[in-house]
Amino acid sequence: MKSKSSYSIGEVSKICGLSKKALRHYDKVGIITPDRSCGNNYRYYSRSSLLAVPVIKYYKQMGFKLSEMKDVMESGDYRTLRASFKSKLDELCQVKEEVDRNFTSVKDWYELVVEAESVLHYKVQDISVKFVEEDTFCFLDQEFAYDYRDSIINIEFTNFIESIDNEITGPVIIKFPDYKDKMDGNCVNISVLQRALKTCKKEIETHFGGCMMVSAYHIGSHENINDTYERVTRWASEHNYTLGPEVYERYVVDYWSTQDSNKFVTEILINISDPK
Repeated sequence: MKSKSSYSIGEVSKICGLSKKALRHYDKVGIITPDRSCGNNYRYYSRSSLLAVPVIKYYKQMGFKLSEMKDVMESGDYRTLRASFKSKLDELCQVKEEVDRNFTSVKDWYELVVEAESVLHYKVQDISVKFVEEDTFCFLDQEFAYDYRDSIINIEFTNFIESIDNEITGPVIIKFPDYKDKMDGNCVNISVLQRALKTCKKEIETHFGGCMMVSAYHIGSHENINDTYERVTRWASEHNYTLGPEVYERYVVDYWSTQDSNKFVTEILINISDPK
């Protein structure tokens, strides 16, 4: 490109790929200030001003605001430059951590929807024994009154997670102390588990999995979930497995995702002993 001594705002816009509106805004905030002609007040830019545009674009790419760019570009002092870049690094680290948490949450929910869709499509209700990978969860002990909606969309648990400055992801899991009490309607205490996105304190942290468990999917309303429990207990008896006593209900798709209870998918997981 042949060098000139001055450029109109239209020429700068075309050469640098910036709108005239953006250039006028840069002028307003003092990032790129053109030289104005004496007679007509038109904006004319020097070659030096023109060369500031790629620098501004690069700072913008790094996440600097216009006000921050102005301070950095005008400082000329290494200590100021270092402090500016360190401050931006700290800020971007926080943004990255937040984006990572958002990504994990969305990915986890996407995978739950895919899992539930497969269970519904293929009507997966076979009972199996599988190894459940160990994972770490935040938990809260609560009373249970067989109100599934209240226990799954759990205000007390939500407030608890917020009070410890944490965030959760993945399915809600409820641990019942005894599957027989659960089936008989006599369960009064539960633990609500959900995977935390930040590290939990040891006293509110629990581990789940790391062992073989009986697994069965329940499709539909939680009100008739005992039908699946009865299938599991019959299956265990036929195959000489000893169940429990603890049982976990893993809510794959529930009130968080749909109000149509016919589309609910719940995985029942019960500890087992080896066949006799």
